[in-house]
Amino acid sequence: MPPASDTLGLSPEELSELVRRALAEDLGAGDLTTKWTVEPGARARGTFVSQQEAVVAGLGVAAAVFRELERAADFRILAEEGSLVKPGGAIAEARGAAATLLAGERVALNLIQHLSGIATLTRLFKEQLAGLKSELLDTRKTTPGLRSLEKYAVRVGGGRNHRMRLDYGVLIKNNHLRLAGGVRPAVERARANRPHASEFPIEVEVSNAEELEEAIAAGADRVLLDNMTPGMVKQCVALAAGRVLLEVSGGITLANIRAYGETGVDFISVGTLTHSAPAASIHFLIEPDHAPSAPPHAGGRPGRGRA
Repeated sequence: MPPASDTLGLSPEELSELVRRALAEDLGAGDLTTKWTVEPGARARGTFVSQQEAVVAGLGVAAAVFRELERAADFRILAEEGSLVKPGGAIAEARGAAATLLAGERVALNLIQHLSGIATLTRLFKEQLAGLKSELLDTRKTTPGLRSLEKYAVRVGGGRNHRMRLDYGVLIKNNHLRLAGGVRPAVERARANRPHASEFPIEVEVSNAEELEEAIAAGADRVLLDNMTPGMVKQCVALAAGRVLLEVSGGITLANIRAYGETGVDFISVGTLTHSAPAASIHFLIEPDHAPSAPPHAGGRPGRGRA
């Protein structure tokens, strides 16, 4: 599970803006179907139910969707963020105007399915590294506009975040190398331009052992081993001999990540976590709600509550 202090990575204002844009995209001028088929003033209760084993992520976002439409909408968490739910497990419940639940259904589902899918896939990759020192990282291969949420979902699943943005650190990749004239001149130029040695560790991408030696000699703090086989990575780990932190990326799958971890590499970054995670299968089942709204202090058993 994520640390209790972990957040979505967005301020309340940023989350509201994201939700408003998503709702505007889906609603347009209004929900015609609901307007023409559902009685005005009707109340409803909707339950998010997982159809698969999944790691829950994004409940706070789903709650924000309904509350953007109706400030008094009630949202109750039935499965903790980061918990593993079984097929048929209830995740959360929303209560409010029927029009609110129907208007927010697709946006809330899209987000919770997407984020839970990322968290679930991350957990699977993380489990393959059990007992090994290698740390699982994500990448910047994210959906434009959703990076903070997607990287949050990676944390929920047990992974760690690589750079959030380009101003978070120096990572010299192949296109930089072509323009800078190679590994050594690129690293040396970055070191010369860095204000303080303790700021922004310099990482550089290499494709073979010779470039690794060049990177170490130039003073790189971390080296990215790009698209290497586990055998090549093992040789690079032995060659580096602890002189520099090593990260491997490219071609990492659930089937081979443990082989990479067994090389002793420090970090393994996996773009699949965010750019190819399948959406979790989660349904939102709505029914009429004739009961009065629950009082503000009402809650469930320990570990459950409002979002």
